[in-house]
Amino acid sequence: MGIQHTGEHHAGMGTTAVHGGERSPGPDGSVVFPVYYGTVYAVEDGTDYHDIKYHRLSSSPSQAYLHDKLAALEGAEAAVATASGMAAITTTLLSLMRAGDHLLATGSLYGGTMDFLTQHAGDLGWSFDFVSDDRRDWERRRTGNTKVFLTETMTNPLLQVPDLEAIVDFSRSTGITSVIDNTFASPVNFRPLGLGFDLVCHSATKYLGGHSDVVAGAVLGSAERVGNVRHTLNHFGGSLDPHTGYLLARGIKTLAVRVAAHNANAGQIADFLAAHTAVREVNYPGLPTHPAHARAAKLFDGFGGMLSFRLSDGETAGALIRAVTIPAAAPSLGGVESLITQPAKTSHAGMAPADREQRGITDELIRLSVGIEDAADLIADLGQALAAATA
Repeated sequence: MGIQHTGEHHAGMGTTAVHGGERSPGPDGSVVFPVYYGTVYAVEDGTDYHDIKYHRLSSSPSQAYLHDKLAALEGAEAAVATASGMAAITTTLLSLMRAGDHLLATGSLYGGTMDFLTQHAGDLGWSFDFVSDDRRDWERRRTGNTKVFLTETMTNPLLQVPDLEAIVDFSRSTGITSVIDNTFASPVNFRPLGLGFDLVCHSATKYLGGHSDVVAGAVLGSAERVGNVRHTLNHFGGSLDPHTGYLLARGIKTLAVRVAAHNANAGQIADFLAAHTAVREVNYPGLPTHPAHARAAKLFDGFGGMLSFRLSDGETAGALIRAVTIPAAAPSLGGVESLITQPAKTSHAGMAPADREQRGITDELIRLSVGIEDAADLIADLGQALAAATA
């Protein structure tokens, strides 16, 4: 199924994105795997409940195909698609945590994940601690009931890079399940399972889909762990519908070429912003001045298409966003088009103001999801917008 390897040669990401998980040939000789909209399938005697072909059980032919394609990207034994990125995160945690359990999480997470923990973990009987990048802090806060260490490859929106190698080592040595949100990097730039993470989550709405026209999530890892996640998902009902899955699979086929363009454009824009006198700070791990640049250069094959930067104040930041003509003022990311936003007013607006302030997510911070437009055009647009905003 999918790519056939010969000898020691392993297919590159471009080939894997196109051919990984494919059926060759597909039904009736089809090159493009069809969408199965049917909800009713014959069931053989002795079939386990979770293996009955049914959309809610994430086991229809279209879903099985998508899962194989997702797994190929990360080099995983198995994958399951979910109805959103938040469904991927919450279902993963629900499959691992029970009342009385405790988790550790790096201190700067996606706003939705942060809100889930701060607003719902207590209702579920969970406790948690946000931790620094210091292993001694992890040791102090770990309890006998600590079950999960949750982190992100690059944090949203400050683009910090946690000590991922240390997290894996700490989790393995203490028997904690390590979970990482790899949305910002995508499998093109980083494959966490190869480093030793137990489960990988994605908001497939972003780079995996890549065209701002699907909402989906994914969880990848060993067959046993992903099976537990899927069984939990089956009971909570957050499965992905077949047509959205088809769009996601189609988007994945161009993932490698899109992310290469995102990487290249973001690097040039980060250099431009870092040299501009109106910009106080640029957060991009590809810059040599980034505190974790060496770490990112060691682990990643590219630095991604996300960056953030600070201007003098929130009013100036708002003026810049109104002045740009190419990026859309919108809070999502990872699509072919550039998007720009103030996280304090969009993606992290649900956080308490004091929590945002503590984490540096303030009004003068702008997040830019760099698209695949011509870099020269984006730089020219940002240049005129900076001039207008600071005039």
